Amino acid sequence: MDHEIELRYQKLTKHLEKTFGEDLDVHALLFLIGVNELGKGHDKYSKQEKTDLIHVAICTLLTPAGYYEYKGRDEDGWPHFENIRNLPPINSKDQEHLIKEAMLDYFIEHQYYIE
Repeated sequence: MDHEIELRYQKLTKHLEKTFGEDLDVHALLFLIGVNELGKGHDKYSKQEKTDLIHVAICTLLTPAGYYEYKGRDEDGWPHFENIRNLPPINSKDQEHLIKEAMLDYFIEHQYYIE
């Protein structure tokens, strides 16, 4: 994994832990991004909804790279995406690197974090 990305990611998590508590891992940040994209704020979510929120986050993060395209919201307000390009075959370490870099871009773009 790119050492610079990992250092930047660690700084991001330290910053977010001030608001959301300690031990924010990749899945916790994906959940937060999904909740933000859904736009309904803090709520109780079922296990399936939590999985869906993580999916929304992944789609959101990979949209700028051209892997997904935002299609709109359903009648319940959930965002929907279309897969327009498959990820190349990469190992789990490279997948994590890709997601962490996309998370950094997301939090900076939405002005939740300034480097």
